[in-house]
Amino acid sequence: MSSLEETKVFNQNDAVIEGWYWALKSSKLNSKKPVHLNFLGRELALYRGEDGIARAVDAYCPHMGAHLAEGNVDGKGVRCFFHGWKFDEKGDLVDIPCRKSPGVESKIKTWPCQEKYGMIWIYTGEVPRQPVPFIYELKNSEVDASFGNEFVKECHPNVVMINAIDAHHFTSVHNLPVEVKFETIVHNDYCIAFENRTTIPHTRWYLKLFDKFYEKYLTYKMCYWNGSTGSVTVGPDFLHCHIIFALRPLANGHTEGQTILVTPKRKGVFGAIVNPIILWATKQVGNYFAKGDTEVFKTINFKLKTPIKEDDSIIKFLKHTEKQKTCDWGFGKSKNNIPESQEKDFQNEKKIQARFTNHPSL
Repeated sequence: MSSLEETKVFNQNDAVIEGWYWALKSSKLNSKKPVHLNFLGRELALYRGEDGIARAVDAYCPHMGAHLAEGNVDGKGVRCFFHGWKFDEKGDLVDIPCRKSPGVESKIKTWPCQEKYGMIWIYTGEVPRQPVPFIYELKNSEVDASFGNEFVKECHPNVVMINAIDAHHFTSVHNLPVEVKFETIVHNDYCIAFENRTTIPHTRWYLKLFDKFYEKYLTYKMCYWNGSTGSVTVGPDFLHCHIIFALRPLANGHTEGQTILVTPKRKGVFGAIVNPIILWATKQVGNYFAKGDTEVFKTINFKLKTPIKEDDSIIKFLKHTEKQKTCDWGFGKSKNNIPESQEKDFQNEKKIQARFTNHPSL
């Protein structure tokens, strides 16, 4: 068996890659009540402090195991409904109502939590080693975002992700009259991108027309983060459409996903009118490509048994995913697959935290 077929991380439901995963729409979390969240097999309580900041903590009170989502928000912390124990924003026990002072040391686990694109994201590790997924083309720009479809697919997120870089399925499934050829760009250990390097052929009259809107290549860019979240950029040079496919694995090996539509912020009345139209059009583009692939996800049993030259981008994505750091989280077990040299780069956690807290995309 080749390493392409027998993987340790790719398409393995007991391997959760350490990274940011979408959790909940920001609008669904108010500052009055925590919410229950089974997040990749781990029970969490998610709450918004009175300072407006969203926070994620392990679900069960260390006193008797009551679920903290049954409690209440108190300042920047959360208070258990059972005996009123209060834990601050760092997870430290700071109050027991029946005592003048707690008198005991106790703590709940807190997890990195950020909001971006109107979505709450949670990091499956103690200290973020990467920023929340962003679109490289827009990393220094303000953006507007809206939501597309929320969906479930009957296969692993890694398998859903390869669909967008399966070059020869564009003709076999979508009847695209252009041969797609990808250039691979490895941004870092957790992010890999694929960009089309094909010009538009002049084999049909409408292709000659389309070619006038592209300076060089037909725009199609796909960028993957921790093997489970991908952004796609398509469209003519004067107007790029950006779609983020935020995916997370389920306990049964399936995928739960949310599409996020993104466009540069345009100010004033012009932006207020134009941007909703662009985001609507972007949603239609995403729906078009998703429609033709729905059936295969219902029955696929992915194994790359007979790779061919046209599978090159899929092979590179698979190998990149295999090298990513996994973690003990919910139904995932650490595979200890991270190279020693890579691990050394992350030893100083305070420096890492400061680096990504100030990242321009956050």
